[in-house]
Amino acid sequence: MKIKITSKTHVQPNKPILGKKQFHLTTFDLPYLAFYYNQKFLLYKFENLLDLEESTFQNNVVGKLKDGLGSVLEDFYQLAGKLAKDEEGVFRVEYDAEDEEINGVEFSVAEAADVSVDDLTAEDGTAQFKELVPYNGILNLEGLSRPLLAVQVTKLKDGLAMGLAFNHAVLDGTATWHFMCSWAEICRGAQTISTQPFLDRAKARDTRVKLDLASPKDPNASSNGDATAEPPQLVEKVFKFSDSAIHTIKSRANSAVPPDNGSKPFSTFQSLTSHIWRHVTLARGLKPEDITVFTVFADCRRRVDPPMPEEYFGNMIQAVFTGTAAGMLAAHGPEFGASVVQKAIVAHNARVVDARNEEWEKSPKIFQFKDAGVNCVAVGSSPRFRVYEVDFGWGKPETVRSGSNNRFNGMMYLYPGKAGGVSIDVEITLEAHVMEKLEKSKEFLLVEEEENGSKLTNGNGHGHGHANGNGFV
Repeated sequence: MKIKITSKTHVQPNKPILGKKQFHLTTFDLPYLAFYYNQKFLLYKFENLLDLEESTFQNNVVGKLKDGLGSVLEDFYQLAGKLAKDEEGVFRVEYDAEDEEINGVEFSVAEAADVSVDDLTAEDGTAQFKELVPYNGILNLEGLSRPLLAVQVTKLKDGLAMGLAFNHAVLDGTATWHFMCSWAEICRGAQTISTQPFLDRAKARDTRVKLDLASPKDPNASSNGDATAEPPQLVEKVFKFSDSAIHTIKSRANSAVPPDNGSKPFSTFQSLTSHIWRHVTLARGLKPEDITVFTVFADCRRRVDPPMPEEYFGNMIQAVFTGTAAGMLAAHGPEFGASVVQKAIVAHNARVVDARNEEWEKSPKIFQFKDAGVNCVAVGSSPRFRVYEVDFGWGKPETVRSGSNNRFNGMMYLYPGKAGGVSIDVEITLEAHVMEKLEKSKEFLLVEEEENGSKLTNGNGHGHGHANGNGFV
């Protein structure tokens, strides 16, 4: 793939933000300092984009994006700032228009004239668009000296690729997509954004935590400390579960539960993720006594007491862990795994959130991927995020993906399916031989339903809104 970077600039808020703004990172933020930047990739179709005069492209596309970005940064100015540490080793995000070391958002423009939209959607892996997303392999801690947001806009043969890298120590998925929808709103002509971000991190957790974090360990580090061990060959795939497939999975999980047992019905999220957990466990060929862990990064905005507003800008996520023996998942129907997931999510209330924070503050621990658990399936992102509403004025994205950062064995990202309804796209990373078995599993893919007229893969359209109250990274 021939990619030519044609310009690299920095975007500041259009109107100066007066005074020095400082916000200490909270207990919800700090564990992610040793994760990588959180990458997103959006692909837009433009007919005859290459036929546009360069000046027209620069004015109508690049100029529009940069001006809209400058405008939305007036509200989301933390993203134009940098990470810093005070003399006690407490991390903060700060913005000061007069600080020459604060450059704003990095904005690159590139061209890949031989690459089409279809080229970038032909395969499921991230390798084909890796060069279109900035900050591959860059740790969030590097926000001490790098911008907290980097954007790369690449002009394709018949479309536009937008790669973004957000510093995950500064914001989670809910805040990320709030920012993206607000930026798009301004580009479509709005004078102001419809929903202001809530910027006061102290309201989420007002505890100063000192961290001695000069050079964090690689989050990919081996759990047994054996640096010479050959890492497993991992592959990525996107499974597209249609509206009807989701309904089938959900009804199967709920139909096995007696209606009079007093438990709440399983949500879409609980039904789908436990379906995936069970079939990944089967494909791994684990022994019946082997433990398998399910991890979900749960949004705590509505879990804490008092609740935080949905528009809170920062991280408000915690990892929720549960697990069982592989043989238990294999021996029981879909309701068993769904019940394990449901119990863990319901139990993660304000008291548990506070206790976890207090425990971490006494003995801070920086996350590594192995901390997700043994034989794990871990869930990030959420089908509730309105990713297909990120329309800058030239239509909804063709596809939305996560980049190559922060992927490990068993990690999956959920997005709403473009087809609408409750369709969901599942990006998952697994060992190659496990993925091969999963792809051949008729029960996992619901092949019988597809043969009866219900398709797993879906067509065009977009959708959001799911019957569960849980938000995820």
